[in-house]
Amino acid sequence: MSSRRSVSRRTLLLSAAVVAASAGPLAAVARAAARTPKVLVIGLDGALLSRIEDAGAPHLGALRAAGLTAPSTLYANPLAPTLSGPGWSTILTGVWPDKHNVKDNSFTGHRFARHPDFLTRVETAKPTLNTYAVSSWAPITDTVLSTRVDSRVSTPSAEYDTGTTARAVARLRDGDPDAVFVHLDNIDHAGHTYGAASAQYLDAVRTADAQVGQIVAAVRARPGFAAEDWLIVVTADHGHTPAGGHGGSTLAERSTFVIATGPTLAPGSVRYDVKLPDVAASALAHLGIALDPAWDLDGRPLQQPLPDDFDTLRGQLTPRVDETGIDAALLGFTHTPPAGWSVDNSAMGTGGVTEWRGWSFTTDAFWTQSQRDQERESNIRARGVFAVADGDEWHDKAVSGTFDSTLVSPAYPVTGGGTATLTYTTYYRQEAPQKGEVLVSYDGAAPVTVRTYTATVPSRTETLTLQVPPGARTARVRFRYTGGNNWFWVIDQVRLTSS
Repeated sequence: MSSRRSVSRRTLLLSAAVVAASAGPLAAVARAAARTPKVLVIGLDGALLSRIEDAGAPHLGALRAAGLTAPSTLYANPLAPTLSGPGWSTILTGVWPDKHNVKDNSFTGHRFARHPDFLTRVETAKPTLNTYAVSSWAPITDTVLSTRVDSRVSTPSAEYDTGTTARAVARLRDGDPDAVFVHLDNIDHAGHTYGAASAQYLDAVRTADAQVGQIVAAVRARPGFAAEDWLIVVTADHGHTPAGGHGGSTLAERSTFVIATGPTLAPGSVRYDVKLPDVAASALAHLGIALDPAWDLDGRPLQQPLPDDFDTLRGQLTPRVDETGIDAALLGFTHTPPAGWSVDNSAMGTGGVTEWRGWSFTTDAFWTQSQRDQERESNIRARGVFAVADGDEWHDKAVSGTFDSTLVSPAYPVTGGGTATLTYTTYYRQEAPQKGEVLVSYDGAAPVTVRTYTATVPSRTETLTLQVPPGARTARVRFRYTGGNNWFWVIDQVRLTSS
């Protein structure tokens, strides 16, 4: 079994307090700029955030107090099952399975040459930096990470997480690594053997917590620690069912999280806009490596959050009404649009499931549980709160008329005679006679269609270049969904910029 030697919770909390006690965020950034940036990512295979909380886990709790906690969710089939191969590939490469193409634990057909792990990107961008990885699950260090990484160690099975922890501590204590990845496996082992609801699973969480404490203590005990700027991230590749196992589409199996501490991350904060690909992007950004658009990353740095209008609705989300399959305690939908937005339901039919009558604002955890395994889980590029028109779920109660609802944006400023760029994240699943239309109107004139959807479009970010009429000063965007008992359309992260 793993060693339980660890620093005390009080020591970690005092360290967190020192980080937090600054003159403000600009002062923190200035201090960090004067220090050497370094990254530590710790992976806890199969760990559930809810069970970490149940276990007490003082060392993980101290990291949460010092930085941010971000509950998150995964995909499910047909994109990829909730297995370790796709999960760790997503975390390490910064892209979703539709890009890295890892569908299971065989890694057959992977695209790591096109989408390499973040340690390999570090070696390519800054070859003088030292990279190190140690894993209790050999495929990570043998297959996902490339040979360009300075040191890749697969811990012998006889040593398991104890050996992985000892190796990580030794490298942090005796070496000078700049980017470190550590993988601990025993929580997943306990989940498979006993189930996530078991006492043994909690014991495995507590053991892993003590090992995290040892690793973090090794960072803080480094002779040069005062001159170093560490981003520390803890994450998981998937969750577990209460009875044990993963690979399916239940919320327990799809549940993941990111815990992170760094000089620009607010102590004790909670965020819902974070996804697993953000781990790689955050590590690269922290090390001063510019994220090349040609890399086609799905992740974005935790340190650079992008505000989104729909995310302002989180405090207005309400529990289920008609969707009895969703946990009654889960706050997950509203029909009230954010400031400046509106929903035109003047042509909308009546009746149907309350939650989905016209455009709704919801979360992944809520919407996907309305009906699993109908590809709602493939809505991977929406974040936090998003807008959805779901004719299929609306029709699960008696209706009169058709689904005809239009989501209307605020009036964005534009420059007449120039161009404007409209971007938004979309996911559209088609069944005739359903149709999705994107329309733009200038200064209140009649809307003009700029994009039509009549075929399934997987989750992606759309970028449309608009020709602004001479003299126009404002533009509104409309997303109109029409159909019957068909499928759905998701919209998120809408932005319109003018040049």
